[in-house]
Amino acid sequence: MSRDRAVDALRAYAIGGVVLGHWLVTGLVLAGDGGLHQASPLTTMPDLAPMTWALQTLGLFFFAAGFGSARSLARHRGGTCRWLARRSRRLLLPTVALLGAGAAVLLAATVAGAPDDTLTVGLHLAVSPLWFLAPLLLLVAASGPLRAAVRRWGVTRCVVPAVAVVAASDVAVRLLPHGVAVAPVSVVAAWAVPYLLGLAYADGRLAGRRAAGLLAAGGAAALAVLLAVGYPVSAVGVPGDGVSNLNPPSLLAVALAVTQVGLGLLARPGWERLLARPLAGRAVTAVNRNAVRIYLWHQPVLVAVTALTARSGLALPGLHTAPDVPGWVLARFCWLPVLAAVLVTVVRTGRRSGPADRTDRWRRPRGGAVADRSAECVPASAQVYDHRRSGRPDLQEVIAVRDSDPPSRGRADGQPH
Repeated sequence: MSRDRAVDALRAYAIGGVVLGHWLVTGLVLAGDGGLHQASPLTTMPDLAPMTWALQTLGLFFFAAGFGSARSLARHRGGTCRWLARRSRRLLLPTVALLGAGAAVLLAATVAGAPDDTLTVGLHLAVSPLWFLAPLLLLVAASGPLRAAVRRWGVTRCVVPAVAVVAASDVAVRLLPHGVAVAPVSVVAAWAVPYLLGLAYADGRLAGRRAAGLLAAGGAAALAVLLAVGYPVSAVGVPGDGVSNLNPPSLLAVALAVTQVGLGLLARPGWERLLARPLAGRAVTAVNRNAVRIYLWHQPVLVAVTALTARSGLALPGLHTAPDVPGWVLARFCWLPVLAAVLVTVVRTGRRSGPADRTDRWRRPRGGAVADRSAECVPASAQVYDHRRSGRPDLQEVIAVRDSDPPSRGRADGQPH
């Protein structure tokens, strides 16, 4: 009952945008020696840059993470440390599984004689998505203080300092000489903005179309101003460009995240109508249940499919060819169902049983016997609970008793409500 289906839809869209964006902007070109070299279609086709505004959806991911952390923390009855340990375990265990499996595959590929270029590209693409763990874990650990700050001072006063830190980082990146490293403080500050919006939305502070409209309009106005003063158009990094909007995240990334959150909340009625359909509802539920695994494994799947098909020596269009013509994009779209099928197989194979499965196993009787003969383990009986004697339909009391205890069963049957 504590789930917000619109936020579930936004999280599913965010994961889908990240996966689709990476699969579309990551070209792996087959060289003459059999190795793979990374290339980007944004380098040769800059007109595709506006597409990245719809596919760079990390802001929505952090917004959904803030909302989920606030709801989870509110429901938790134990200490904050236990809640943090449980929350962190859901992020770290799939990461450890990825690193272990990746190390085994890398060792096997090295023994099989895979080219060094292919190993380098594969290792880079497999490890690069892990950067999000650091800011996400820091924000999750600070969820309690951040939530209290939002309640005391409001979301606007909490967001302004984070935006100021990102602005200072942008100025430093542009003023310092090329090659001088800037402390990555803006990584946490930039993604703290949508995370704080998620905390505020969980407390009902952004309810209504007026608040969503202000977010969308304010973010869009900020995007227009930033583009006018010379920020790059692409929301992701382009090889060869000196400045990136994503590494480190710039004010444009923050404005894009705010705009996406506002538009996503404005579309809330549409999300709810869509998720009322069984097929869409099941798909969104599956994506939310496996969001971290999908994020972690989508790049290794791209490398694996490309490297294995390259063993044939044929340069397949859209998979091994250089991304320098519009036809490459169309060919890559044809490969997306194959990549998606492999990703679904990998995620299902590595998925552990969820809480519902563990509960069912606990309730399932061992050795074929009826465990504890509890009323929750056996079919309900009309003699135990009769809805015709339950009074008002919106206020009913269900009494669960032992099936092997006739006195209590009789007392339950004699209740007036």
